[in-house]
Amino acid sequence: MDQPMMATRAGDPGAFGSFDLSNVPSPAFVVDEARIEANCAVLSDIGARSGATVLLALKAFSMWALAPTIMRHLAGTCASGLWEARLGRNRFGGIVETFAAGYKASEIDEIAGLSDTVVFNSLAQRDRFAPAARAGGADLGIRINPEHSEGEIPRYDPAAPGSRLGVPVSRLTPADMAGIAGLHMHTLCEQGFEPLARTWEAVAPRIDALRSGLDWVNLGGGHHVTRADYDRDALVGLLSGIRERTGLRVFLEPGEAVALDAGILVGEVLDVIENDGPVAILDVSATCHMPDVIEAPYRPALLGEPEEGIAVRLGGPSCLAGDMIGTYRFARMPEPGDRLAFLDQAHYSMVKTTTFNGVQLPALCLWNSGEDTLRVLRTFGQADFEGRLS
Repeated sequence: MDQPMMATRAGDPGAFGSFDLSNVPSPAFVVDEARIEANCAVLSDIGARSGATVLLALKAFSMWALAPTIMRHLAGTCASGLWEARLGRNRFGGIVETFAAGYKASEIDEIAGLSDTVVFNSLAQRDRFAPAARAGGADLGIRINPEHSEGEIPRYDPAAPGSRLGVPVSRLTPADMAGIAGLHMHTLCEQGFEPLARTWEAVAPRIDALRSGLDWVNLGGGHHVTRADYDRDALVGLLSGIRERTGLRVFLEPGEAVALDAGILVGEVLDVIENDGPVAILDVSATCHMPDVIEAPYRPALLGEPEEGIAVRLGGPSCLAGDMIGTYRFARMPEPGDRLAFLDQAHYSMVKTTTFNGVQLPALCLWNSGEDTLRVLRTFGQADFEGRLS
């Protein structure tokens, strides 16, 4: 049985419509600093109007070359473990909040020293590691499962039946809250305001019963706040209302919203074969460079795709038979050496790349569309491939 396809929520080419794809190596991620700044300005405005504290989720976008740009607008970062906590503290600054589904005893002391807040996934981990977290100066949180599902795709739904993420909120008692400063939840993925409003409505009575002694509530990420059709005024109203009614500090930790439509993945056609229609082999790989294409699955938007034209299946260079990106239309048959670019690839792409099959990692490039300045920040070679092996 085929998996349901996740809808492509973004894909606005923006300034990339005028970008010369031949100016960068292939493959390459190209991130537009001006678009990152514009997205962060929107998030900053949400925070200012609502009183919420907005953090960058490093798991989605961790291009630390842009830390100065991002930190002009946001209050800090949220990390998923030791390495991201180090990155947040050393490269970004501001608040560092760390959540992991499970902590290692060998790492908790350093994590606590780097973090303002350590969020536990279970009461057992809280009981085991709370002394170390407090000794490091961090306050403590518990991740809850609201037991209210809004997920479009089960594997991206932390509230799905049998989820390993968060303590089911119905199982928590006021006694469990001793020493806990806040509650954290994250159940959305590329979604608008309405799923958040429904989730809050479902979980608010449970939180009311637990909030004596709490200082904050974290509504996680998955909020597509910077998408043009997001109801930002309604979000401001909800966040302000939560603060006023509960007296709790409110956190948001968007990842995709920071980098939405801010990056492309540039690739090159290597060959075109015929098998029940044309298939173009690229130096861009779904499995190595855009794994969500296969995991979700979804079809990323292609820069400049016409409404009508020749249908061509695009696939990567790896040996995985399923390393297919999708079927796209072209005004003419692609040829070896042609450049193309997939849109909205700044988030959850470069943080997930692999060197499976020895496929080349994309270069990392920074473009400022407002100033039309371009820098190739890093390229990857044989040493990077061998350095991940033994």
